Amino acid sequence: MRRSPGPDERRRDAERSRQQLLDAAVAEFGAHGFSGARVSEIARRAGVNKQLISYYFGGKEGLYRAVAERWRAGEPTITADAGTLGEVVAAYAQAAMAQPDLLRLLVREGVDGDSDGQDEEGQFARFQGMLADFRQRQAAGELAADLEPAYAGLALFGLASAPVVFPQIARALGLDPDAKDFAERYAEQAARLVSHLAGND
Repeated sequence: MRRSPGPDERRRDAERSRQQLLDAAVAEFGAHGFSGARVSEIARRAGVNKQLISYYFGGKEGLYRAVAERWRAGEPTITADAGTLGEVVAAYAQAAMAQPDLLRLLVREGVDGDSDGQDEEGQFARFQGMLADFRQRQAAGELAADLEPAYAGLALFGLASAPVVFPQIARALGLDPDAKDFAERYAEQAARLVSHLAGND
Protein backbone atom coordinates (compact mmCIF):
# COMPACT_ATOMS: atom_id res chain seq x y z
CA MET A 1 0.00 0.00 0.00
CA ARG A 2 1.30 3.44 -0.93
CA ARG A 3 1.90 5.66 2.07
CA SER A 4 0.85 9.31 2.20
CA PRO A 5 3.68 11.82 1.86
CA GLY A 6 4.92 13.31 5.11
CA PRO A 7 5.06 17.05 5.88
CA ASP A 8 8.68 17.38 4.73
CA GLU A 9 7.95 15.66 1.43
CA ARG A 10 4.92 17.89 0.85
CA ARG A 11 7.03 20.98 1.53
CA ARG A 12 9.69 19.78 -0.89
CA ASP A 13 7.06 19.03 -3.54
CA ALA A 14 5.48 22.45 -3.04
CA GLU A 15 8.82 24.23 -3.31
CA ARG A 16 9.74 22.21 -6.39
CA SER A 17 6.42 23.14 -8.02
CA ARG A 18 6.94 26.83 -7.18
CA GLN A 19 10.43 26.83 -8.69
CA GLN A 20 9.21 25.02 -11.80
CA LEU A 21 6.50 27.65 -12.22
CA LEU A 22 8.97 30.50 -11.74
CA ASP A 23 11.35 29.00 -14.31
CA ALA A 24 8.52 28.48 -16.77
CA ALA A 25 7.21 31.99 -16.14
CA VAL A 26 10.58 33.56 -16.99
CA ALA A 27 10.58 31.74 -20.34
CA GLU A 28 6.96 32.60 -21.13
CA PHE A 29 7.14 36.24 -20.02
CA GLY A 30 10.43 36.62 -21.87
CA ALA A 31 8.93 35.23 -25.07
CA HIS A 32 5.56 36.99 -25.00
CA GLY A 33 5.70 39.81 -22.45
CA PHE A 34 3.38 40.18 -19.48
CA SER A 35 0.23 40.79 -21.52
CA GLY A 36 0.88 38.05 -24.06
CA ALA A 37 1.92 35.37 -21.59
CA ARG A 38 -0.69 32.70 -20.86
CA VAL A 39 -0.98 31.02 -17.49
CA SER A 40 -1.99 27.78 -19.17
CA GLU A 41 1.25 27.80 -21.16
CA ILE A 42 3.29 28.58 -18.04
CA ALA A 43 1.68 25.64 -16.28
CA ARG A 44 2.30 23.40 -19.31
CA ARG A 45 5.97 24.40 -19.40
CA ALA A 46 6.23 23.67 -15.68
CA GLY A 47 4.36 20.38 -15.96
CA VAL A 48 1.87 21.28 -13.23
CA ASN A 49 -1.82 22.14 -12.92
CA LYS A 50 -2.47 25.81 -13.78
CA GLN A 51 -4.55 26.17 -10.61
CA LEU A 52 -1.26 26.10 -8.71
CA ILE A 53 -0.42 29.54 -10.13
CA SER A 54 -3.36 31.00 -8.21
CA TYR A 55 -2.65 28.81 -5.19
CA TYR A 56 1.02 29.77 -4.84
CA PHE A 57 1.12 33.25 -6.36
CA GLY A 58 -2.43 34.60 -6.41
CA GLY A 59 -2.53 34.70 -10.21
CA LYS A 60 -0.49 35.97 -13.13
CA GLU A 61 0.40 39.33 -11.56
CA GLY A 62 1.66 37.67 -8.40
CA LEU A 63 3.73 35.24 -10.43
CA TYR A 64 5.28 38.12 -12.36
CA ARG A 65 6.18 39.88 -9.11
CA ALA A 66 7.65 36.65 -7.73
CA VAL A 67 9.91 36.39 -10.78
CA ALA A 68 11.16 39.94 -10.11
CA GLU A 69 11.62 39.20 -6.40
CA ARG A 70 13.63 36.05 -7.14
CA TRP A 71 15.87 38.06 -9.46
CA ARG A 72 16.37 40.78 -6.83
CA ALA A 73 17.22 38.21 -4.18
CA GLY A 74 19.87 36.60 -6.38
CA GLU A 75 21.27 39.77 -7.95
CA PRO A 76 23.87 40.53 -5.23
CA THR A 77 25.53 37.16 -5.85
CA ILE A 78 26.21 38.10 -9.49
CA THR A 79 28.86 40.63 -8.56
CA ALA A 80 29.92 39.10 -5.24
CA ASP A 81 33.42 38.37 -6.56
CA ALA A 82 33.71 41.49 -8.73
CA GLY A 83 36.01 44.29 -7.64
CA THR A 84 36.57 46.60 -10.57
CA LEU A 85 33.86 48.14 -12.72
CA GLY A 86 35.04 45.98 -15.61
CA GLU A 87 34.56 42.87 -13.50
CA VAL A 88 31.06 44.04 -12.55
CA VAL A 89 30.07 44.49 -16.21
CA ALA A 90 31.67 41.15 -17.11
CA ALA A 91 29.71 39.42 -14.35
CA TYR A 92 26.44 40.89 -15.59
CA ALA A 93 27.30 39.88 -19.16
CA GLN A 94 27.87 36.28 -18.09
CA ALA A 95 24.65 36.31 -16.04
CA ALA A 96 22.71 37.63 -19.03
CA MET A 97 24.07 34.89 -21.28
CA ALA A 98 23.39 32.24 -18.63
CA GLN A 99 19.78 33.44 -18.16
CA PRO A 100 18.76 34.91 -21.52
CA ASP A 101 15.02 34.59 -20.88
CA LEU A 102 15.29 36.86 -17.87
CA LEU A 103 17.01 39.53 -19.95
CA ARG A 104 14.44 39.13 -22.74
CA LEU A 105 11.73 39.75 -20.14
CA LEU A 106 13.41 43.04 -19.21
CA VAL A 107 13.79 44.00 -22.87
CA ARG A 108 10.09 43.29 -23.47
CA GLU A 109 9.16 45.57 -20.59
CA GLY A 110 11.04 48.39 -22.29
CA VAL A 111 10.09 47.78 -25.91
CA ASP A 112 6.44 46.90 -25.29
CA GLY A 113 5.92 49.11 -22.24
CA ASP A 114 4.63 45.86 -20.83
CA SER A 115 4.69 44.92 -17.15
CA ASP A 116 2.30 44.54 -14.27
CA GLY A 117 3.38 47.99 -13.04
CA GLN A 118 4.10 46.75 -9.53
CA ASP A 119 7.90 46.89 -9.41
CA GLU A 120 8.60 50.39 -10.68
CA GLU A 121 9.74 51.70 -7.30
CA GLY A 122 11.95 48.69 -6.69
CA GLN A 123 13.51 48.98 -10.13
CA PHE A 124 14.07 52.72 -9.71
CA ALA A 125 15.77 52.12 -6.34
CA ARG A 126 18.06 49.42 -7.78
CA PHE A 127 19.25 51.58 -10.64
CA GLN A 128 19.69 54.62 -8.42
CA GLY A 129 21.91 52.40 -6.28
CA MET A 130 23.87 51.47 -9.40
CA LEU A 131 24.23 55.16 -10.27
CA ALA A 132 25.53 55.95 -6.79
CA ASP A 133 28.08 53.15 -7.16
CA PHE A 134 29.19 54.56 -10.53
CA ARG A 135 29.68 58.00 -8.98
CA GLN A 136 31.80 56.51 -6.20
CA ARG A 137 33.85 54.60 -8.76
CA GLN A 138 34.33 57.80 -10.77
CA ALA A 139 35.59 59.58 -7.65
CA ALA A 140 38.01 56.67 -7.14
CA GLY A 141 39.30 57.01 -10.71
CA GLU A 142 37.56 54.11 -12.47
CA LEU A 143 35.61 56.44 -14.76
CA ALA A 144 37.12 59.45 -16.51
CA ALA A 145 36.00 62.76 -15.05
CA ASP A 146 34.38 63.89 -18.31
CA LEU A 147 31.98 60.91 -18.39
CA GLU A 148 28.46 61.35 -17.00
CA PRO A 149 27.84 58.29 -14.77
CA ALA A 150 24.16 57.94 -15.71
CA TYR A 151 24.94 57.79 -19.44
CA ALA A 152 27.89 55.51 -18.82
CA GLY A 153 25.71 53.18 -16.74
CA LEU A 154 23.10 52.96 -19.48
CA ALA A 155 25.75 52.22 -22.11
CA LEU A 156 27.43 49.57 -19.95
CA PHE A 157 24.10 47.88 -19.29
CA GLY A 158 23.76 47.66 -23.06
CA LEU A 159 27.29 46.27 -23.32
CA ALA A 160 26.47 43.48 -20.88
CA SER A 161 23.22 42.70 -22.69
CA ALA A 162 24.38 42.87 -26.32
CA PRO A 163 25.05 39.17 -27.05
CA VAL A 164 21.55 38.18 -25.94
CA VAL A 165 19.74 41.12 -27.55
CA PHE A 166 21.70 41.12 -30.82
CA PRO A 167 22.95 37.58 -31.54
CA GLN A 168 22.46 38.21 -35.27
CA ILE A 169 24.93 41.10 -35.14
CA ALA A 170 27.44 38.93 -33.29
CA ARG A 171 27.17 36.37 -36.09
CA ALA A 172 27.50 39.08 -38.75
CA LEU A 173 30.75 40.11 -37.04
CA GLY A 174 32.05 36.57 -37.38
CA LEU A 175 31.38 35.59 -33.76
CA ASP A 176 29.45 32.56 -32.57
CA PRO A 177 27.30 33.41 -29.54
CA ASP A 178 26.44 29.72 -29.20
CA ALA A 179 30.07 28.65 -28.90
CA LYS A 180 31.05 27.02 -25.62
CA ASP A 181 33.69 29.62 -24.78
CA PHE A 182 31.85 32.68 -26.12
CA ALA A 183 30.43 33.89 -22.78
CA GLU A 184 33.80 33.76 -21.07
CA ARG A 185 35.62 35.46 -23.94
CA TYR A 186 32.97 38.15 -24.33
CA ALA A 187 33.01 38.89 -20.60
CA GLU A 188 36.81 39.18 -20.68
CA GLN A 189 36.71 41.59 -23.62
CA ALA A 190 33.93 43.63 -21.98
CA ALA A 191 36.03 43.99 -18.83
CA ARG A 192 39.01 45.15 -20.90
CA LEU A 193 36.86 47.66 -22.74
CA VAL A 194 35.50 49.10 -19.49
CA SER A 195 39.00 49.40 -18.04
CA HIS A 196 39.80 51.98 -20.75
CA LEU A 197 36.99 54.23 -19.52
CA ALA A 198 39.23 55.38 -16.69
CA GLY A 199 40.96 57.58 -19.27
CA ASN A 200 44.46 56.81 -18.03
CA ASP A 201 45.80 55.39 -21.33
